[in-house]
Order: sequence, then C-alpha cells, then structure tokens
Amino acid sequence: MTQPPRRYLRLPFGNDRLSLVATIVLVLLVLAGLLAPLLPIGDPEAIGAGPRLSPPTGDFPLGTDNLGRPMLARIFEGILLTFVVSTIAVLIASVVGAILGMIAAYTHRALDETVSRIADMLFSFPPVLLGLLVTAILSPGIHSAVAAIVLITLPAMVRVVRAATLDIARRDFVIVAEVAGASFGRRLFLHLLPNTAGVVAVQTAYSISLGMLIESALSFLGLGVQPPSASLGSLLREGALYLDIAPWLAFGPGALLAAAILSVNLFGDGLRAIVDPLEARPLR
Repeated sequence: MTQPPRRYLRLPFGNDRLSLVATIVLVLLVLAGLLAPLLPIGDPEAIGAGPRLSPPTGDFPLGTDNLGRPMLARIFEGILLTFVVSTIAVLIASVVGAILGMIAAYTHRALDETVSRIADMLFSFPPVLLGLLVTAILSPGIHSAVAAIVLITLPAMVRVVRAATLDIARRDFVIVAEVAGASFGRRLFLHLLPNTAGVVAVQTAYSISLGMLIESALSFLGLGVQPPSASLGSLLREGALYLDIAPWLAFGPGALLAAAILSVNLFGDGLRAIVDPLEARPLR
C-alpha cells in the first residue's frame, strides 16, 4: 500500500534563513510598538515616573531619561513612529515614482527626457542636505520629514521602474495589445503595472530602510519629530547629551535602529530572490 506524499510547510522565503529571521524581527518590532500601550512598561510621556537618569533596573529595564520617563516605553513609541513615518513616505514615493516611471518610458521621448533629468537632479543632492532644505522651507515636524523622504526616495523609484518598463514595453504581449487597439490606460495598468510590481515591491523595501535613516537623521538634528513625541532619532539626540554619565540612553535606540534597518534590508533581499532568482544572493 503506497503512502501518500508528505506535505511540508513552505516558508515565505524558502531556504533563505536570513530573510526569514529578518522578517520575524521586523514583525516583532512593529508589534512591540503597536502593543506598547497595553504592556506594563509605563507611559512614555509620564514625567517623574522614576528617578532621573536611572540605570536599568527591574522596574525600568532600559533605565529612565533626564525627566524620569521610562526609556523602554519611549523606545517602543520611537520605533513605531520611525517605521510608520518612513513607510508612509516611501509608499507615496512608490506610487508616484511607479506612475511617472511607466509613463515616461512608454510615451514621448521628450517627456521621458524631462522626467529622467528631474530625477537625476534630485538624485544628485546628498540626502541629508535635501532633507535640510525641505525642513527649512516647510519648518521642522513630521510633515517635513515625510516630504523629505518622498523627495529623496522618489528618483531611485522612477529610474528603476523606467528601466523595467523599457524592457517590458518591447515584449510581444504589449505590442499585440497596442496593435489590437487597447487604450493607453488599459495597457498601462493591465500589462505594464503587473509586470513591474515585483520591481516596485523590492525597491520599496530598500527605500524604507533609507527612509528610516533620513527620518532618524532629521530627528537627531531636531528637525523631524518634535517633543513630546519620540522617534529613534530624537531619542539618540537626547542620549548623546548624557553619553558620559548615562550611555544606556543612546544604546537602546541605536541598537533598535540598527536592527530595524538591517531587517528591512534583508527582507528586501528575500523579496529580490523571489522576484529575480538569478540575481539573488547565495542562501545562508
């Protein structure tokens, strides 16, 4: 009597353990930020909840800041705010960049040249300098950080989608749709967009890590998230003031920021392995 074939659980990234672990870490960090108000870690804005600049103890696992607020609660609030601000900004840039990249590559050469040159001009600005210019115009705050991340990540998305569209536009199914009289919108959203979606997803993942760096840099300079709200960058700025006497204030936000950025990049590697297996890194 023959045995039925065994069915194994298929992991999201196959045998790519690094991407799988990175995804788990990223999910845990986001869940920690979302569930922080329900956890017994204190109020991130409660001044005087404990002694000022207290080292890590049982009641305060990561110590307290200069106003006696629990650092663990503030770090959980910071990782969520940093991730949400960066993700929203990158999603805006992804939608706008994907549409501009497809239209530029599939329409008149003059429009293609105009969009490409504007993208190159924005791409030539150092990210932090462009962020400083945006915040100088719009004034410091979350909205300025979102605008800066959009402008910084938009050029790369336009260039990547444009290159993918130029390749797809030469394929037979697109030419047949054009000869058959399909409208421009139908060709754009039914034929080009689904075939560039994988490229857009991979570039979005990488851009989120860059967005987190930009948001943290602006907040570290006091131009991003404003008190009493906390992001990882603003927490690093506060910790830097007391680095000699309370190094734990900077260690927690710095370690979580590094873990989050590394996790997002490894998650992007996993997506790239799915979209383009020939260009994927070796499995670990």
